Amino acid sequence: MKRILIAVALTTLFTACATVDDKSVAVTVKSLQHHNWELTHVDGNTITYPEKTQKPRLEIGENFTANGLAGCNNFFGQAELNESGEFRIDKMAITKKMCSPSEMGIEQVMAETLSSWSQIILTPENLTLKGENHELRLKLRDWM
Repeated sequence: MKRILIAVALTTLFTACATVDDKSVAVTVKSLQHHNWELTHVDGNTITYPEKTQKPRLEIGENFTANGLAGCNNFFGQAELNESGEFRIDKMAITKKMCSPSEMGIEQVMAETLSSWSQIILTPENLTLKGENHELRLKLRDWM
């Protein structure tokens, strides 16, 4: 009887994990590496940019290094995935240029979310980071 209960429980657990989101991609170093994402939403709100403005972005490169544009300042550091599947950039460094108040607002949210452990959801088109205080959605914009 115990074996049957364990088998049913395990089957239910695996089925629940497999059906969380049909479009989601397994989050691994390999699935994140060598991609560039552009920020499109902060806390569910669409971000719009003036024409010819560089958009905040995150790029994961060789050796799982991370770099990008947080708002008007560039950042870099070492990307990490923990055992719980959360993402962060360890020892993130950021330049210190003068920025407009709107750029600084986005920059602070990006820096806070990227440098802290965040739940990560990956689809073929988007990367979502759900941090303690903010949620960032980025669209895949690989270099051509």
